Amino acid sequence: MRPERPSFTAAFVAACRGLAPLLPARAQLALDPYGMRVLGARAERWVTRLADAPGPVRALAWAPMLPMFPWALYMQVRTRVIDDAVRAFVADGGRQVVILGAGFDARGWRLREALGDVIVYEVDHPATAALKRERFGAHPFVRALRWNFERDPMPSLVDRLAELGHDRRERTLTLWEGVTMYLTPEAFSATLDAVRAYSAPGSELAFNYIDRALIDRPSVAATAVRAVVRAVGEPFKLGFAPDALRETLREHGFRVLRDRGFEEHARALLGERWARVVRRGRRIALVERTATVVRDDT
Repeated sequence: MRPERPSFTAAFVAACRGLAPLLPARAQLALDPYGMRVLGARAERWVTRLADAPGPVRALAWAPMLPMFPWALYMQVRTRVIDDAVRAFVADGGRQVVILGAGFDARGWRLREALGDVIVYEVDHPATAALKRERFGAHPFVRALRWNFERDPMPSLVDRLAELGHDRRERTLTLWEGVTMYLTPEAFSATLDAVRAYSAPGSELAFNYIDRALIDRPSVAATAVRAVVRAVGEPFKLGFAPDALRETLREHGFRVLRDRGFEEHARALLGERWARVVRRGRRIALVERTATVVRDDT
């Protein structure tokens, strides 16, 4: 991303989440009242008013922004799956959540009932973090670490989190949503090592990624998306075949608990009809930090 401004893609993701009240009831999987706040009061009021309108009026509202409809569905699936990982971790006794590249993630606010007094550590670029603080306000259980992923050395993340109260001896759930595709392979590996360093055994990492085939053989839609994000300074760089990712994770001391395509999640959450609209070639993995690292040095 460009250093002087908040992330464009983070704002786009927030807006897509914020459109949930305009979706059919079955597709409203993760309502985010903070999503439209990123775009300003006018956008927030617009969605609030339309959400209270009759169904046909809401349907008509999609006409001028029809290309956004698949993205709004996609973000509902992605958000809900990762929300469920957060709820399960906390229900199992987890007390620390770290969000890497937090963007305009509102989980510290949205999931407060489930989180209780769990501390959420948000790590993100200073410009994005500053706008988020302006639009969302402070939160007693959300601690922000302003971090430049392109300049700050990843090994220092352990100490920086500790300064905010993070305890590396306790299990941590790390969320890494909407980030990996913008990284180099070196940055991906360095981040895995940093996550492992601040995470006790049994900690979990949830992240989404794109299948390598989407980079090597992109569809027309995928090509258009890549052109847009490249134009705003946030180009796609990295994708994985699932088997190759599993091996990479193993070498960095993680084992895969689940790794499923969006179409599978969408069928379970939305049903076959709506699942056909969700973007393909994207996956969500939930992995666990193991006690040992297995490196293949041959």
